[in-house]
Amino acid sequence: MNTAFEIVAEPNRRAILSLLASSDQTVGDLERRLHLSQPSVSKHLRVLRDAGFVESSVDAQRRLYRIKAAPLKEVDLWLTQFRRFWSNHVDALERHLDRVHGSAASPNSTPKAKAKPKRVPHPRSPRKKK
Repeated sequence: MNTAFEIVAEPNRRAILSLLASSDQTVGDLERRLHLSQPSVSKHLRVLRDAGFVESSVDAQRRLYRIKAAPLKEVDLWLTQFRRFWSNHVDALERHLDRVHGSAASPNSTPKAKAKPKRVPHPRSPRKKK
């Protein structure tokens, strides 16, 4: 039995999970969107299904695959220890943007008119004869 980390380590399986996170997909949908062969998509779906990451249902003659979030909890729990690093960086970016936008858009300042760009002819445009 593979761990959740071994399952999501494979790039095509991550791509499949990303697509299924937005909506249910058929094998054909996944083939077209990922530019993979049908056997390749089916192989990855089988691994994901056996590990509990996806489930399928039959809709007329189509088999729809959907994501099951439960196995991703293992990954989410492991990532919690790193979220403080991301949030610190996001907080710092927010403070920086507040400073930049705060000084540029002070209430007493007036918007500056933009200089009109100088028109440069395209290198392939025909030259006018004088």
